[in-house]
Amino acid sequence: MTVTGIITALIVGLIVGALGRLVVPGRQSMSILVTMVVGVIAALLGTVVANAIGISTDTPGVDWGELLVQVVLAAVGVALVAGLSGRSRRAL
Repeated sequence: MTVTGIITALIVGLIVGALGRLVVPGRQSMSILVTMVVGVIAALLGTVVANAIGISTDTPGVDWGELLVQVVLAAVGVALVAGLSGRSRRAL
């Protein structure tokens, strides 16, 4: 992977994390930095999953199927992290 590819993956991950946070209902008690990290991880995993199930193809422009998988994974990740951080705060 080139430097440009890594930077692109980070930018897409940040956007995917923000979209994932918007999709999850309610308030999330997590920082924007954690949301960004979840988004980057979801973007990378979403690409792998989309390639594995045959959604991702090399097409010019935006690959909407892959982006949908990434946003769904980001929403799940945001919900899990927000839920886990909420439970830990209640226990205190």
